[in-house]
Amino acid sequence: MSTTPLREPREVIREEPLMHRPILLALSDGPLTIPEIAARIECPTEETVYWVMGMRRYGHLVELEEADDDGYFPYRAIDREVES
Repeated sequence: MSTTPLREPREVIREEPLMHRPILLALSDGPLTIPEIAARIECPTEETVYWVMGMRRYGHLVELEEADDDGYFPYRAIDREVES
């Protein structure tokens, strides 16, 4: 159970454009689940869900068809270059 208080969703969602690069870099070696992405970018899973869902909605990411044993779907980046 997390001991860090959750931030307001609006505050987290506002950060999505800033999180594109770290998330895309985390996925550069291949598909990852949301908990794996969160661990790689060192951010809370609860916040990473918002960013990944936003990126999925706007065509930056796509989920794969097979969930892992815990029920999490892996996500992969759509073939685009990561901006510097």
